Amino acid sequence: MLTVRTFLVLLSANLGGLAWANDTSTHDGIAQDDSSAEDDDLGDILGGPSDDTEQSAAQEGQDFASGSTGSTIGARDDSPLIQEDDGAKDRTIKTIQRKSFFKKGRWEASPHVAFVANDPFLKRYIVGSGINYNVTEIFAVELSFDFSPDLGEADYTAITKQLRDKNSVSPDISRLTYFSSASLLFSPIYGKVAVMGGNIINFDIYTSFGMGFTQTSECLECLDDADGKTLAAKTSEQVHPTTNFGGGARVIFNENMAFRLEGRSMVYIETVNATQLEMKNNFIVQAAVSIFFPTIK
Repeated sequence: MLTVRTFLVLLSANLGGLAWANDTSTHDGIAQDDSSAEDDDLGDILGGPSDDTEQSAAQEGQDFASGSTGSTIGARDDSPLIQEDDGAKDRTIKTIQRKSFFKKGRWEASPHVAFVANDPFLKRYIVGSGINYNVTEIFAVELSFDFSPDLGEADYTAITKQLRDKNSVSPDISRLTYFSSASLLFSPIYGKVAVMGGNIINFDIYTSFGMGFTQTSECLECLDDADGKTLAAKTSEQVHPTTNFGGGARVIFNENMAFRLEGRSMVYIETVNATQLEMKNNFIVQAAVSIFFPTIK
């Protein structure tokens, strides 16, 4: 019994060794290595693909998927579709430049001319001047004084002449003569613009709000009171507290000079014929030349 069992064990061991040597896909060891070498030699003889060939094919597949350049089939060409013309003219491209104009701590004198744009009966022309101090780059305080001369009938518009001469109607004519104000200027928008020749001009946009006084003179002749004997004569010369608000733009030519264009409404209450109160709103269009001092160091 022992002899038969020993024989069966030896037979099983021999058969297992043969199976181990022939199986190269699922076991490790010397037998597997020898079988791999034999398979490589057999592949060389039969012309089959080797491991190096399989790795090269895998690398080519990766190159094809990634689109890298090379000699592989299907590789993407990264050369530009449009070639630059060597003879093309060079273009001048201006980059963002530093701000070269500053207002903070500087004074601004602005002599100006203006006119009243919304009076249907009178043409009022104004001359004056303003002075402001720039507390910061955004905020400034301004004092202004203006004068409007009395030009008589030269101030009348075509409607006024027609009413007086043809219709015998005397409209209410009240002339602005003097006005002054103190205003706060707020300049939140600053920019640059390129003009002809490639020059860069700075500009800013501002709003203003202030209080002041306005003197008006009523036309007594228009009210058939040339002698000044009616109640209208008592209020022919008046001074009114005035609110003004508006805005404009400042175009800066260099560090010391600029041009200003602005519109401003002047609102006040006037007594008409010594008996009635009337709210007036004069819209003034103004152009000024600004001179800054001291100069920028």
